[in-house]
Amino acid sequence: MTAPHPRLSVNQATIRRADLAGALRSVADSGVQAIGLWREPVQGVGLDRAVRLVRDSGLRVSTLCRAGFFTMPDGASRRDALDDNRRAIDEAAALAAAGAPGSRAVLVLVAGGLADGSRDLVAARGRVRDAIEELAPSAESAGVTLAIEPLHPMFASDRCVVSTIGQALDLCAGIPPHVVGVAVDTYHIWWDPTVLAMIERAGREGRIATYQVCDWNTPLASDVLLSRHYPGQGVIDIPSLTRAVDDAGYTGDIEVEIFNEEIWSAQPDLVVAETIRTFAAAMPSDETGKESPRL
Repeated sequence: MTAPHPRLSVNQATIRRADLAGALRSVADSGVQAIGLWREPVQGVGLDRAVRLVRDSGLRVSTLCRAGFFTMPDGASRRDALDDNRRAIDEAAALAAAGAPGSRAVLVLVAGGLADGSRDLVAARGRVRDAIEELAPSAESAGVTLAIEPLHPMFASDRCVVSTIGQALDLCAGIPPHVVGVAVDTYHIWWDPTVLAMIERAGREGRIATYQVCDWNTPLASDVLLSRHYPGQGVIDIPSLTRAVDDAGYTGDIEVEIFNEEIWSAQPDLVVAETIRTFAAAMPSDETGKESPRL
């Protein structure tokens, strides 16, 4: 059996059908040292119990997914969204504090799509910037880094009006990098002809808050959201992107985050084992056995 890479984190979405306790158990029993959590399973058991489960697992927490979805115009819905983001900040801080040493209080933000009936991408992106500026003091006070995640342009209308690392970095301008950074996800950014330059820029600005990997293969599923694959089972040059992220100075955990109905239907322990195997095979040769400086 392949030994888990020391920087591997299994994002909870990869074993979505497992509840929080089951997900923590499957990851810890495999020898993987870190997990990326999702808010819905945490809220399903309550934050206090989630904190106890994380503490008992002995795992590092690499991120909490997700908050954001604040592109709507001013009004009650926007105020509710911002309040929910503040709750997410508190959850991220509590879960990171409960995790093993090296846990990171990183809250992944998916900005949201166009407001109903709107075609104005510029205004929507402006509201993303406004929301981040409003949330930044709460994040800084809690010791949480907000990680803006650009999504592939096919999701711009309904999920995320931020499509490139460059756009995400522009939204960070003027806010300290320990407060706001970017999430680099291979599935969403591999196509961008400027991706290597933008990864270098993100590193230079100290803004790579998390790095997530999975693969892209065609034909896409009828629901393109569920078209992610294990690393190495598609067309993304994951070793080159990983090397670029490493060269940019990122030394944290690397999450495997997969949305795929076939993978979700498998037993979580088997999915974690396959994640360990494919992740190790997809890492650059100079990453083999490489220890995280935080371990």
